[in-house]
Amino acid sequence: MDDRTELSEFLTSRRARLRPQDVGLRDYGAVRRVAGLRREELARLAGVSTAHYTRLEQGKGESVSDEVLDAIATALRLDADESAYLHRIARRPRPCAGGEAAADVRPGLRYLLESFVMTPALLVGRHTQIVGWNQLAVAVFGDFPTLPEERRTVSHLWFTEPYLWLRHAGWERAARAHVAHLRVLLGRYRGDAGLAAHIDHMRELSPDFARMWAEHPVAQVRDRAYVLNHPVVGELTLHGELIALPDEPSCWGLDLFAAEPGTASEQALRTLAHL
Repeated sequence: MDDRTELSEFLTSRRARLRPQDVGLRDYGAVRRVAGLRREELARLAGVSTAHYTRLEQGKGESVSDEVLDAIATALRLDADESAYLHRIARRPRPCAGGEAAADVRPGLRYLLESFVMTPALLVGRHTQIVGWNQLAVAVFGDFPTLPEERRTVSHLWFTEPYLWLRHAGWERAARAHVAHLRVLLGRYRGDAGLAAHIDHMRELSPDFARMWAEHPVAQVRDRAYVLNHPVVGELTLHGELIALPDEPSCWGLDLFAAEPGTASEQALRTLAHL
């Protein structure tokens, strides 16, 4: 995977989902050779030259202004996450420092993870690698710390390991949300060779991941709810929040999970916390 290909394929996929009648253009009934809008139709809607848009769709976005990108995003009817993604993949990458392994987690972060007594907590890197966790996260999601380090990622848990997907009532939706967030990360850390290698690896490893990735979903993970069929405490509904760590040079984030107060799921978490 390279940046130019990703920019080209993303724009092509979004152009393909629009029909002339969707954007107020007349369709004279002739057989169309392309799915969706033609390049010249999209360029006209965005108020740019066809040559200018074509260069962008060929992956040459370095010299394109923010105003032009905004106009193209509007013409393509991109949502906020998709528009932000377009700006990021057309720009220079944001660098992150090293620090990929659990051994690199500084003591303060380790103490913070363990302080969440009633909250399953993960420390997740920009390649979705799980670099830190508390014991309640292991009790909820399975014994992922025993996995080889190269497979100890959120992506592997969703697509290749039997910890989440065998118990999860809405696996397809949640897995697709993970893939969509990976694309947000790809735009945020454009040029990160490790992230690109991780995505290529998952595409080869999992047909489901490859299928979802080919659909070009883009959506930042925010709040989400998971319904797990836990082997010890039964059905467990958890609400997840992914929190970016400010000024963290390795671009890590905290993935925290909680149950609604007063529910059976909260009592189930208490049970797991005391085991």
